[in-house]
Amino acid sequence: MAPDQNPDELIPTHWSLIGRLKDLDDQQGWRQFYDTYWRLVFGVAIKSGLTEAEAQDVVQDTMVSVSQKMPQFKAEPQAGSFKGFLLAITRRRIVDQFRKRSPQAAAGDGRSDETARTSTIETIADPASLNLDAVWNLEWEKNLMNAAVERVKRQVNLKQAQIYDLYVVKQWPVKKIAATLGVNIGQVYLAKHRFACLLKKEIQRLKEKMD
Repeated sequence: MAPDQNPDELIPTHWSLIGRLKDLDDQQGWRQFYDTYWRLVFGVAIKSGLTEAEAQDVVQDTMVSVSQKMPQFKAEPQAGSFKGFLLAITRRRIVDQFRKRSPQAAAGDGRSDETARTSTIETIADPASLNLDAVWNLEWEKNLMNAAVERVKRQVNLKQAQIYDLYVVKQWPVKKIAATLGVNIGQVYLAKHRFACLLKKEIQRLKEKMD
């Protein structure tokens, strides 16, 4: 995220953003959309069994599909869940990547070409048959958590952000954190508690915007 970016814009209200995307020439809106959601789409594609190259293609194809659907899409909460809208598009693009695989590549486990073709193509002929809901929800929550953490880091000072990274993410011992950052143990616990409280509030705010 750019140093001068408003943290409140990290995860914009999706319906207002989708409304902006109806203008295909709104480059800032499209960049915002891409920066916000590409990791989510990429992560789901990887966990569905695609390679990194295929997952990158899914990201690009998903963005193109969204742009194509914008003229007909109703940017209103009543039109349905944005989360479900993006999942439906991502699922179809993942299916497309599986369909592009040759029978020979699918037969790498020694099965006949006919059996491999059935496993890799016919069983996912219907995009709805590719069950990604659990993976999607997991990646959605991860994407939301990362956004919330970045927003909280902009609300606290550098040392408090460092304490959170060392204590929660890297799981350093408290004494080591205190010695490394030149603070006392009480300050470590206090900073972690404050960060956690702010993080809980940000997660709730983002859920209200993204779900």
